[in-house]
Amino acid sequence: MSEQLREFLRSRRAKITPEEAGLTPHPGPRRVPGLRREEVAQLAGVSVDYYVRLERGRNLNVSESVLDAVARALRLTDLERTHLFTLAKPTRSKPRALPPQRVRPGLQLVLQSLTHVPALVLGRKMDVLGWNHLACVLYTDFAALPARSRNMARLTFLDEGVRSLYVDWEGAARGIVASLHLYAGRYPHDPALAELVGELSVRDQDFRRWWADHDVFERTHGVKHFRHPLAGELVLGYEALTPAGDPDQTLGISTVEPGSPSEERLQLLASWTTQATSDSQGS
Repeated sequence: MSEQLREFLRSRRAKITPEEAGLTPHPGPRRVPGLRREEVAQLAGVSVDYYVRLERGRNLNVSESVLDAVARALRLTDLERTHLFTLAKPTRSKPRALPPQRVRPGLQLVLQSLTHVPALVLGRKMDVLGWNHLACVLYTDFAALPARSRNMARLTFLDEGVRSLYVDWEGAARGIVASLHLYAGRYPHDPALAELVGELSVRDQDFRRWWADHDVFERTHGVKHFRHPLAGELVLGYEALTPAGDPDQTLGISTVEPGSPSEERLQLLASWTTQATSDSQGS
């Protein structure tokens, strides 16, 4: 965890110039981008030695007031501030495999009742735990994949079919990397996460580069643009909901503007695939 804290603080202060922070920069060349450690300490009102120990993960009893001051000095967003608190006050647990996740029957029924828009249930580290018919039509046939491959990070970076769906693949992919960083702060000792990050870092240079940025992101709602090989351009909103009683699962429901070309194309896609399934079952 100390390494995550160190790299996160380094990455945040690298993003702020002295001028942006309201400081007069010292004359001469600067060896580091953004703020120096002593400048962050000055802005936060702590000694340089104290901040250095914090950034190195050696101050395990740091107060909330100091963390607040550092967050203000680095101009952290609310989500970044929460991430800082998580990294600075880690749970002292040993690395262990987390229990497997399953979608409870009632939530599975909710998925199956959503017949007009794609819907997924994502678990820890973006594992795909549940899906409805249109989610398979939009992304891939999750049921046909090995359980290990049912992961949106793996699919987005390593599956060419899924990768090509996104009009803005880089934006979607960077959001996934940032979401995994947020998860890493909460579960620093998850060996499955270490395996996933290691695999993607080796197999994709973009993932490796963006992982080093230490950005964090929490998907709540927004809009995604797809280019589907059958339906063409689709503009779909999404809402990410956390089921009561299981904060480590997310129900992601797509939305579509009524009367829009995307709604028409999505309906046609659903009818085509339903008919194709019926034909194959009847043959």
